[in-house]
Amino acid sequence: QVQLVESGGGLVQAGGSLRLSCAASGRTFSRYAMGWFRQTPGKAREFVAAISWIAETHYADPVKGRFTISRDNAENTLYLQMNSLKPEDTAVYYCAASSKGYTDTYALYDYWGQGTQVTVSS
Repeated sequence: QVQLVESGGGLVQAGGSLRLSCAASGRTFSRYAMGWFRQTPGKAREFVAAISWIAETHYADPVKGRFTISRDNAENTLYLQMNSLKPEDTAVYYCAASSKGYTDTYALYDYWGQGTQVTVSS
């Protein structure tokens, strides 16, 4: 079992930055690929970024060049640095852990956090 807790969300103006964190506990964090997803009301959960246990990364096209995913295996923490934020980035952001590799497929993630709200004002 892996427990995930996100933090760092909030309200920011367009063009601003936020850094999300995801603290993991339970089974060995470094054994899992990790991902960030986001969701807005009435829409499916959307892939944002993923990172393998050896820090290979994969990004969704809308966030490439603006967001950076990283992990600190010693601290059992996942990060998402979000720069040049846009109103369309407004969503609840979720971190997730996968035993099946770093993937953009929602169904391949085994554990999820409770989410943190990010609101970008125009």
